[in-house]
Amino acid sequence: MTDAELRNMVSKTLTCRIDKRENCSEKMDQFLKRCFYHSGQYDSEENFAQLDKKLKKHEGGRVSNRLFYLSIPPNIFIEAVKCASSSASSGNGWTRVIVEKPFGRDSESSAVLTKSLKQYLTEDQIFRIDHYLGKELVENLSVLRFANLIFEPLWSRRYIRNVQIIFSEDFGTEGRGGYFDNYGIIRDIMQNHLLQILALFAMETPVSLDAEDIRNEKVKVLRSMRPLRLEDVVIGQYKSHSKGGVTYPSYTDDKTVPKDSLTPTFAAAALFIDNARWDGVPFLMKAGKALHNKGAEIRVQFRHMPGNLYNRNFGTDLDRATNELVIRVQPDEAIFLKINNKVPGLGMRLDRSNLNLHYAARYSKEIPDAYERLLLDAIEGERRLFIRSDELDAAWALFTPVLKELEEKKIIPESYPYGSRGPVGAHYLAARYNVRWGDLDIEQ
Repeated sequence: MTDAELRNMVSKTLTCRIDKRENCSEKMDQFLKRCFYHSGQYDSEENFAQLDKKLKKHEGGRVSNRLFYLSIPPNIFIEAVKCASSSASSGNGWTRVIVEKPFGRDSESSAVLTKSLKQYLTEDQIFRIDHYLGKELVENLSVLRFANLIFEPLWSRRYIRNVQIIFSEDFGTEGRGGYFDNYGIIRDIMQNHLLQILALFAMETPVSLDAEDIRNEKVKVLRSMRPLRLEDVVIGQYKSHSKGGVTYPSYTDDKTVPKDSLTPTFAAAALFIDNARWDGVPFLMKAGKALHNKGAEIRVQFRHMPGNLYNRNFGTDLDRATNELVIRVQPDEAIFLKINNKVPGLGMRLDRSNLNLHYAARYSKEIPDAYERLLLDAIEGERRLFIRSDELDAAWALFTPVLKELEEKKIIPESYPYGSRGPVGAHYLAARYNVRWGDLDIEQ
């Protein structure tokens, strides 16, 4: 590709979103003039040395920093890092590398990847990116908790009955099955995105907002977690379904997926943190493709009100009277708290209402994309939202045994129709811990 072709490609999706488009075309031109294309082999030190020469020409002797973004298949990470480190590091500034997931497939491959990266880079040069940590509502989790007196005292087993972390997509693999089939939904979504949210949600108050202090607390949570058992995991795979005259394909209809694939496209798990704050509280996690809606949310269900004077008004379904805090990460970002109140009138009729912070209504500003925030953090050396190697080890230690067991025993995933609410087994899993999935409520 020539520089002009690259600029043309970039310009098609380039916007001036965040600063209200002032002098937009001028800024775009300035930016595009600084975009260059350089072709070479990932494993050729000579090609990287040529890149270094080209970069030096553009840097013109100034103190310059270099950030390499590895958006490449994991099997060539190490070669690219080795060549970039030895032949194209910055001579007078910093050199950093952003590594996209997957960070290995299990504890062993992750440890090998980390060890290999550390042959050429120090830990503080490695930025393992998980774009979920850059999402506005995930960022807001610690503000919500540590800056509001009404929530911090409630954040424990005394008041919280269960926590649900839910991720759903309303589409299937759509031709990406080749990549997905090698990993499955647990590795693709749960072991990283959802577990990171859980760690941020459940951690103790850090000493400060310094990156290392926050990451220390997250590691403690992950290391306190009870080993995940096979009976606490449900897996599913979507099957073909016809609705309104349209036939939706099954997972194995994807040409890039083997016909006999047992790779799960849905998983639900019950996790427990064995520490003083969370002892006995079920953390239920579920993630799936080809479901009835698209979204990601954290639902905190509080305990029933002890000795509630209004129990008879709620009838037998006490769950309907449960206070619930919902943090909707995407789409249509919002935080709402479900409370009970009296319906105006002469009778005593109770109702549930939402105290609602709807981001689009409250804030006119555009919400930055998660990657915009994380790339800026990497440039500024802010590591709070990036994953440290011991954190990665602890996350893999939790999921690797159960992943191995699923694969060795060739556990067959439960089928569920494309566009449904997922396999029935997920409801049985929740019911075993006296939980009802909050996203299945009619009123949500």
